[in-house]
This record gives sequence, structure tokens and C-alpha cells, in this order.
Amino acid sequence: MKNSRMWVDTYPKLDKARNDIENSAIACIDTEYDSFRYFREKLCLIQIKAANGTYLFDPLDTLDLSFLGSTFSDPEIVKIMHAGDNDIRILKRDYGFEFKNIFDTQRAASILGCRYLSLESTIFQYLGVELNKTKRMQRSRWENRPLTDEQINYAVRDTQYLADLYVRLKAEIRQNGLEKAASRAFEEMGAVKWHEKTLNSKGYLKIKGTGNLGEYQRRRLKKLFRWRFKKAKETNMARFMILSDQNLLDLSKTEIHSIESLKQIGKLPHKKVEIFGQEIIKILNRL
Repeated sequence: MKNSRMWVDTYPKLDKARNDIENSAIACIDTEYDSFRYFREKLCLIQIKAANGTYLFDPLDTLDLSFLGSTFSDPEIVKIMHAGDNDIRILKRDYGFEFKNIFDTQRAASILGCRYLSLESTIFQYLGVELNKTKRMQRSRWENRPLTDEQINYAVRDTQYLADLYVRLKAEIRQNGLEKAASRAFEEMGAVKWHEKTLNSKGYLKIKGTGNLGEYQRRRLKKLFRWRFKKAKETNMARFMILSDQNLLDLSKTEIHSIESLKQIGKLPHKKVEIFGQEIIKILNRL
């Protein structure tokens, strides 16, 4: 089973994965989550590379993954991540996990003075391997099931070289006498917490074109901006999927008193008019 991969979807597979992970000296960890389409990041996949294989855990399934908490908090197992701050925040939020003995390869590379800190750049610089990661795959629909072979290969590659990268970076940190700086950075990382997004009450002023609005129109924009944030939070949808900034700007400049008039001006797709139209009209005519 050396260097194999396993989609963990049954309890016998879970037992096999657990045995390997808990008996490994290191665990290379990554997650896939969607922060693009959702107000709160949606955790869609957990990848862990242990001594004998890479395991893909589905947080959208019903399997009990609580056993991972003992691994993450075990001071004897090195948890290797790359830019793992958000992974830790989300895992803490969803499972209440705690983390000890972290080695983050991005933080380590930064302490060593590296300028380019993406996983792709760091692996190429230290290991001479090209990952060829793409934004398209990063932003793919990770919550859809089944995942495609391309998605699974992408997810597995994210942990494939972390152990080798850890060996190289740890040696360089030691050679440069930077162990204390690295230890502090990793401890700080283990202490991070997830926080709900909060409304920037003046964020509407940053929308391009706001400076050309009159006072009345600007107040309408502010109301729409606040409503969009509240609606995104309620529905757990990204704000741009409720209404775009341009939508807000257009609506703030237009007199609308009915669903029909909202449809006729053609500023919103009909589907959004049907879903949000009444609320938009109420907001725009409340001033």
C-alpha cells in the first residue's frame, strides 16, 4: 500500500487509515474548501498522507472523523502543512480539533527569506518538482460528488511532497539557527481561531463609481450594501452571488416601485428579481 491513495468511505477503510495515521511519525495535511461561493468557507475534503498512503476523508459524508483530533493534538506526531492557517481555523470550527507540533512549510520558507511562497513555488525551489497547480481546479466544485479524477489527483499532489519539503526546510532552519523563530511561528499558527465575517460599515464607499453618486443615491447604496451582507450571511452564499457591486450601484441610481418595473429596467436577471425583488423594492423605498 506504500504511496497509495484511498477514498475513505467505509468504516473498515476508516480503521485502516486510522491505524496508519496514528502509527506514523509525520502526517502531511491539507484540505479543500470553497471560500468563493459561500459566505462561510465550506469544508469539502481532508487529505492526510501518512507512512503507507494518502487518505481522502469526506467531511460531507456521515463517517465519524473525530479520531483525527487525537492525531492533530498528539505532540509526538509532526503535522506538516503548507499555509495551513485557514485549514486549522476551519477544522477547529467544524470539529473542535486542537493542533500541536505543527511544521508549516510556507512559514518555514518565509523565515528562510524565500520570496515566492506558494506550494508550487516552494516545492520547485527546494525539490525541483513542478506541480502545475491551476486556479481553475482550486475553484472547482469541491462539494460535488463524485469528485473527478482530476480533482482527486490535484488533492493528492497537495500532500505528496510535503514530507520531503519538511526534511529540506527543517535542515536549513537548523543550519541557520532559526529554530526558535520557527517554533514561535508554528505555535502562533496552532493558536489561530475562525471568526465570522463582519460588515465593514463603510465598505460601500469602495465600490467603483460611488464617488459619482448624489447623497440620496449614496444612502440607497449603503442600505443595499448592508442588506446584501445580511442576506449572504443568512443564506451562506457569497455576496457577489446575491448581487454584484455593479448591481448595487445600478439599483441605487434607479427609481423602482414594483417587480414589473424592476424587470423592465433589466438591471438584474429575472431569477434574482423573483428571489430578491420584494426585499430590494422595500429597501429602496424605505428612505
